[in-house]
Amino acid sequence: MTSKAFRQLLAVVLVALLSAPGRAQVTFGQQPGGASGQPSTPTLTERFRPSYVLGPGDQLLIRAFEMPEISDRVYRIDGDGNINVPVLGKIPASGRRIEQLEADMLERLRQYVRTPQVTITVVQYRSEPVFFVGAFRAPGIYPLEGARTLVEMLSVVGGLQPYASRRIKITRRKEFGTIPLAGAQVSPDGEFSTAEINIGSLRGSVSPSEDIALQPFDVVTAERAEMIYVAGAVRSAGGFEPAEREYLTVLQVLAMAGGLAENAKPRKARVLRPVLDTSRRAEIPIDLERILQGKDSDFRLMPNDTLYVPGGVTRSTVLWRVLPLSVSLASLLVILIDRL
Repeated sequence: MTSKAFRQLLAVVLVALLSAPGRAQVTFGQQPGGASGQPSTPTLTERFRPSYVLGPGDQLLIRAFEMPEISDRVYRIDGDGNINVPVLGKIPASGRRIEQLEADMLERLRQYVRTPQVTITVVQYRSEPVFFVGAFRAPGIYPLEGARTLVEMLSVVGGLQPYASRRIKITRRKEFGTIPLAGAQVSPDGEFSTAEINIGSLRGSVSPSEDIALQPFDVVTAERAEMIYVAGAVRSAGGFEPAEREYLTVLQVLAMAGGLAENAKPRKARVLRPVLDTSRRAEIPIDLERILQGKDSDFRLMPNDTLYVPGGVTRSTVLWRVLPLSVSLASLLVILIDRL
């Protein structure tokens, strides 16, 4: 073979190497966990002030800038649902939210003040309130009129959001007694007691005793459900919400993640589960291949679990790693031939 023919052949080989198919695209999923600081929150009354619906018997403190005839006085909503304010007369208040009443008063005060400012605070509720905080459909302050049970009040607030945890927490002041449930805990200072209730058992009447009568100033809290994470050799790594379920199974989460990647090693998968009151995670071996084949039962994943699927090296990855070395050798051959 002549030197020119050899060079032509070598050029063809180089082109073939550089245009070799199978370069894998790498996508990065979300990493589980991650610290997120919680900002300080205002008091419950301040936080849900706009949601409270006024009614007869509520007592309101009104502050009106540049209106001393009105300002810093307490007004009671009468039986007809009105408050009687000097200068302004009777103003309908019952059935309104605080911000609506403030807007009405601002309009009336514009007759007397160029840029009026009004703030209204409930200083005495017509009925002792209960607080629904967090992932409810309508969180807020609700008057506890008569004996109302937890289930009754949950219907008033519209139930839980789809992303809410399936467990709700009740906090009660000591003056109203300890929460009458077996798992109730009293705070170290003895000022209040707390208890957690499974919403599924409550709705299904599995534990009728958990449908307790609420007491004044009870705080019912629903947190956002913790995510379940998938990492490693899957098509779409990340976090997934259990929605209205208490848990997800391995197969359900795998389907949400788009299935296994080409280089997955399903037989070596494992679940990383948080160890209570520590920063460690316990490793639970999972043979995904047997689960996918129906030979093993599906595995339940709990909130904050991480399913990790290790991956191996594919043929395309090997070719991509070897390619730079091949190109370098070919380039070296060209240089040597040129020097012949």
